[in-house]
Amino acid sequence: MPSLDDYAPVVGRSTIEELRDVVKPLSGRRVVMVNSTRLGGGVAEILQRMVPLLNELGLRVRWDVIEGSEPFFVVTKKFHNALHGKTEAITSEMFDVFLEVGRRNAERMDLDADIVFLHDPQPIALVEQRGRHRESRWIWRCHIDVSRPNQLVWNFLTPFILQFDAAVYSASAFAQQLAMRQLLIAPSIDPLSDKNRELSPEEVAAVLRRLDVPQDRPIITQISRFDYLKDPLGVIEAFRRVRRSVKCRLVLAGGTASDDPEGEEVLSRVREQAKGNPEIHLLLLPPDSHVEINALQRASTVVVQKSLKEGFGLTVSEALWKARPVVASAVGGIPLQVKHGYSGLLVHSVEGAAHAIKQLLHYPEYATRLGENGREHVRHNFLLTRHLREYVLMFLTVGSAQEIFHLA
Repeated sequence: MPSLDDYAPVVGRSTIEELRDVVKPLSGRRVVMVNSTRLGGGVAEILQRMVPLLNELGLRVRWDVIEGSEPFFVVTKKFHNALHGKTEAITSEMFDVFLEVGRRNAERMDLDADIVFLHDPQPIALVEQRGRHRESRWIWRCHIDVSRPNQLVWNFLTPFILQFDAAVYSASAFAQQLAMRQLLIAPSIDPLSDKNRELSPEEVAAVLRRLDVPQDRPIITQISRFDYLKDPLGVIEAFRRVRRSVKCRLVLAGGTASDDPEGEEVLSRVREQAKGNPEIHLLLLPPDSHVEINALQRASTVVVQKSLKEGFGLTVSEALWKARPVVASAVGGIPLQVKHGYSGLLVHSVEGAAHAIKQLLHYPEYATRLGENGREHVRHNFLLTRHLREYVLMFLTVGSAQEIFHLA
């Protein structure tokens, strides 16, 4: 892991010094972060990079993960889809499974901290334990778009949410009308991680040879978990439309997460759609394939993120940081990253995606300008140091600072 000083060449020495000054009143304070998986997905990846740096800043931060059965993760996946607005059959038995797993985790977990910070719905029932930790402050971080949730699921979660001192969302459109403090903090990428650090052309070429992806034609790439909401089947259809007039290749690369039981089903359907087409490269990557993802994005002529629903979609910022032109759906937090016609192109359909991809392939100078603008947009808005600073400020301000942190 890099130290904070390693980020100074990227974000400026003054940014690092300011961060160290802001955090001083929190020295020694205990924070426990809880989510549902250590591998796979943006939440786990952010915590992997953030927790060591928060400790370097002087906090005492632990990261714990809830334990759940296969039925529990089937339920939470249905909750996830329903909160995004997808139609799901929700039963009372599902709520029972959810609550039982929450109770079992509460019995085994150490939640003794100044701040208990829970991520997404999976561990949310742990907030019922806050009565045992009366001096703690509790924060719920919602990484998904709950602007139009299934009301049955949302009504079930709301009594838990209202027990927190604050709820944090990635975009203002995600928030709900609730009688509590609600904060907006966008997620981030780490520019020094293996997924985002600079790679030489030789390193990129070596990775693509290993993955058996030729560089003889323009490469269109989507990096994402195999999830219906990422619409990999729509990406294949858009590629087929592009391929009618432009010779190119499609790379669909990603994996599954331990808390996503639908992944194998989606992957099977994608394999069926791609079968027999040598220009479609389907890559199932392990969760630690960071250099491979980095190289694929850098080798791409266009990066696509054709999500149907999205929490934030950090693969967009990853591609923009590498100065790649991006075509992405105007959903979730993507429009915060892609300013249409400036840092990428926003689309609303398969037809729109195909048209935008062809536009970038036909006008490479325009594509280059979008990529360069996108890199600077990410530098100013979506790097890890900004994220750290906003979390530190949140820790300082949530609840009564004098009561929590014993400040004069």
